Amino acid sequence: MTEPPLSGVTVVTVEQAVAAPFATRQLADLGARVIKVERPGGGDFARRYDTTVHGQSSYFVWLNRSKESLTLDLKSPRGREVLERLLARADVFVQNLAPGAAARLGLDAGSLGERHGSLIRCSVSGYGSTGPWADRKAYDLLVQCQTGLVSLTGTGEETARVGVSVADIAAGMYAYSGILTALYVRATTGVARAVEVSLFEALAEWMSQPAYYTRYGGTQPPRIGTQHATIAPYGAYTAADGKQVLLSIQNEREWAALCERFLERPDLVDDPRFATGPARVAHRDELNAIVAERFRRSGAREAMKLLDDAGIANAGVNDVAEFLDHPVLRERGRWQDVPTPGGMVSALVPPVDIAGTAPRMDAVPAPGEHTERILAELGYGTDDIDALRGGDVI
Repeated sequence: MTEPPLSGVTVVTVEQAVAAPFATRQLADLGARVIKVERPGGGDFARRYDTTVHGQSSYFVWLNRSKESLTLDLKSPRGREVLERLLARADVFVQNLAPGAAARLGLDAGSLGERHGSLIRCSVSGYGSTGPWADRKAYDLLVQCQTGLVSLTGTGEETARVGVSVADIAAGMYAYSGILTALYVRATTGVARAVEVSLFEALAEWMSQPAYYTRYGGTQPPRIGTQHATIAPYGAYTAADGKQVLLSIQNEREWAALCERFLERPDLVDDPRFATGPARVAHRDELNAIVAERFRRSGAREAMKLLDDAGIANAGVNDVAEFLDHPVLRERGRWQDVPTPGGMVSALVPPVDIAGTAPRMDAVPAPGEHTERILAELGYGTDDIDALRGGDVI
């Protein structure tokens, strides 16, 4: 195996919660050295979201492996001096501080660019650094609401949040890809560009299809649970044994196969109610009744075998426990043990495989675990470190 792609790249991050930590963890996966600056006394507040993973937060364990933790009071002059020494050696700086906090600390992109010309600066905000909502706090579910995503999720009777932090994840992914792009630009032109991502605009991009549908169709896609708003049949049906099975019909060839080989109703292939995609959507209720009746005559395993034989895409509707034991993850070796302060955990290997390299899967740090070592690298002696600790700077 060769060295990881980002070996030799140093990332300093003043981060909390989900979005920025997700971006920097992926940089660490690729071999970057990620130094996470945390508050003395407690660290990233995401450490305390829950205590389910050997006494630690499931969020924090997911987002922070392979990082080094440095505790530092950035409101103190001596703390900022330490950070400046660190940034002088860094390639990338990431922050997702509360609105206005980075500027007050002199850590906004413009100020940093003046002091550290080769540093790539990445900021992750709620609604952007400019505009009417620049000073407004934003959390994942708030952004799901503001983009209209919640209005599309759930059933006809009730809306629902998406079950994972999708706005944070979207912003983290765009910050990650933006930083990689900026590293490439710096390598090829010598210019260090600033990168900015907001949760709102990241999730807004993911809302583009329903946005087009609503703007040009006059109404937004209906909220119909596991059914697809613009394709039918496409959704979950309950088999005779109570297990739900989701199937998807994408074209007329698959529709004919479903009718002939699963529904055992070849007469439906050319039925005007169902002969085209838009017609099937228009007559969704009638179609669903036919499909549901057929599922009631077979158990889930038998139904999925028949659908497989007919070339129809399908899947059982798994709960999380079933996902954890999924044969694809198991047989492809996608679980790997990672140390945490509370004990070993099974972590998913990053989904991108790069030939000839292995992802970095190192420990999740304890708060301030690497503080003394990092300070020593920066030239601080034992007496200096003791003084910083005595002054509650670290």
